[in-house]
Amino acid sequence: MVLNTDINYLQGVGPKRAATLLAELGIRTVEDLVTYYPYKYVDRSRFYTIREANENLPYIQLKARIVRFEKRGEGRSQRLVATIADGTGTMELVWFKGLKFVTERYRINQPYIIFGKPQRYGRLLNIAHPEIDILIDGAEQKIQGLQAHYNTTEKMKSSFLNSAALHKMIYTALSDPTLQIPETLPDDMVRQFALMPRHDAIHNIHFPKNVQLLEQAQRRLKFEELFFIQLSIIRQTKLREQKYRGYIFGTIGDMFNRFYHECLPFALTGAQKRVLKEIRADLASGKQMNRLLQGDVGSGKTMVALMTALIAVDNGFQACIMAPTEILATQHYQSISEQVAHIGLNVRLLTGSTKRSERETIATELQNGSLQLLIGTHALIEDNVVFKNLGLVVIDEQHRFGVAQRAKLWAKNIQPPHILVMTATPIPRTLAMTIYGDLEVSVIDELPPGRKPIATYHYFDNKREALNQFLKKQIDAGRQVYIVYPLIQESEKLDLKDLENGYQQVREAFPDYKISMVHGKMKAADKEREMTAFAEGKTQIMVATTVIEVGVNVPNASVMVIENAERFGLSQLHQLRGRVGRGADQSYCILMSRYELSNDTRKRLQIMVDSTDGFVIAEADLNLRGPGDIDGTQQSGLPFDLKIANLAHDGKILQTARTVARDLLEKDPELTNEENKCLTLQLAKLTKSIINWGVIS
Repeated sequence: MVLNTDINYLQGVGPKRAATLLAELGIRTVEDLVTYYPYKYVDRSRFYTIREANENLPYIQLKARIVRFEKRGEGRSQRLVATIADGTGTMELVWFKGLKFVTERYRINQPYIIFGKPQRYGRLLNIAHPEIDILIDGAEQKIQGLQAHYNTTEKMKSSFLNSAALHKMIYTALSDPTLQIPETLPDDMVRQFALMPRHDAIHNIHFPKNVQLLEQAQRRLKFEELFFIQLSIIRQTKLREQKYRGYIFGTIGDMFNRFYHECLPFALTGAQKRVLKEIRADLASGKQMNRLLQGDVGSGKTMVALMTALIAVDNGFQACIMAPTEILATQHYQSISEQVAHIGLNVRLLTGSTKRSERETIATELQNGSLQLLIGTHALIEDNVVFKNLGLVVIDEQHRFGVAQRAKLWAKNIQPPHILVMTATPIPRTLAMTIYGDLEVSVIDELPPGRKPIATYHYFDNKREALNQFLKKQIDAGRQVYIVYPLIQESEKLDLKDLENGYQQVREAFPDYKISMVHGKMKAADKEREMTAFAEGKTQIMVATTVIEVGVNVPNASVMVIENAERFGLSQLHQLRGRVGRGADQSYCILMSRYELSNDTRKRLQIMVDSTDGFVIAEADLNLRGPGDIDGTQQSGLPFDLKIANLAHDGKILQTARTVARDLLEKDPELTNEENKCLTLQLAKLTKSIINWGVIS
């Protein structure tokens, strides 16, 4: 049997099960099946007696006989209950579905091995939907040890395709003596890094004889997965560097120098200077710059972007800055126009609201080259926006744009412009290496002098009155307040503070103050009017959804209240917190939640209270939630599926895999050496699903 054999032909599968496996898990071939890895392992090396069983044990394994079956309840609430005994006591097994199947399969007084999670129902212990095996010679040996468990879906379970069924299918496949599992890594690499051979690794990932062999199998398969991802990305990036030369910006001229000496509103931080030095080296290198600029809210990324644009202008090129919202684009335009007014830089704004006459002027000036810096939204990628010589593209909050949108802007020139993508959402190093491949990363890890850390507190709803009194004191002192809600309208399914009800409650609690309300479903003009009123200090309280997460800069706002904070991810909470703390005054972030919270949620909110470091929070978020929403194509998910590696925990393996991939490509760029042919074959399978992020970011 070969790996690409259709799963339909495997004993115990058949057409119906094959169709379900394909629809639910994407498993089509034997290779898909044996590379569908377990998500956990349960130690079945010990047998308990019923007398020893208690509800505090995560799982128990028993040898017992079924004494009797009885059906309880009526209609949809009917359940099947089996009483079991082992000489030390009795307990119950319960099934809520598949009742006929159970009574036909299992016999009274037959000895069984029973496995499951014990729970107490009244005075009796029971196990719901246990795993049951007939106790015969050799069965104990077969079942004992580490047992793999696989993720399944409700549809699979209803077709009796549970974890145990998958385990049995995989056992059947791997027990076939004709099954060939070819090696995917060169022999020298396997020896050098003491990796388990692939054939052994796949056997031991599903049927580990002990913990040591399981760990070796996991290490091998994680390394392989991360190595091929890095090999593909680095290889594609090298091809891009060969294909595309970069404009050489060798001059630091009049615009940059005059701005630096005459217009800079504040001294650059050490981190800003370091990043500008990295960017200048890129621009003068003759290679196309592809750099990711990370920095917390308020760290000065926009100033770095503007000074980079001035370098482009000094070298005879145009630049553009694309922002995800009209509000943010307008803020960039207003602040940059003010800062460069003295040096005569021609800056314009292009958004969906730009009037036709202004669009015509912009089009003319872009094509004749007199428009030096264009700031805008998605409007920049429209086909009728034609530059004379675009040399630099800056994309702010890049995760808000889809891959196709970024690529259209990237293609505005015959020779691609230099690219600087910015994000205020810190990305852990392991994730950046995987998502952005060989994109160079710069970090502004220093806030401008004079900024006070934001004080963060977590309160339960019973502190509402005390919170309102605190907000009144802040407003009476001349400050402004944000109150953010997770929903616009009340949901029957979710018990959350919704925006419309919240707005009414805020009006009742603060009758003497003026209040703005903003959410994503408002018309752009209405949203703009409310935002402007708050920014100009005409309203004291802004009630909003997460639409304010990006692109609102009100230095006078000193308090951010986040309702139902338990419903937000750490990175989003950090982004929202960054809306305050932009002035010289002490600012506060208040996380409001209900009292009934899971341990993970309490841990998440405590991380926010304890730290204002975006990178600490991003690492914690990755550990708690996994890679999550990264890819900008649909703004969710990774550009490929990781079957076994975990970016939160496998950073060392990733770093090793990246170094090995880079070194190998230095020696054999085309992978034509005989020992590397296995790599070419495996890459051909994988690269169909791996996006070349180095080109399009």
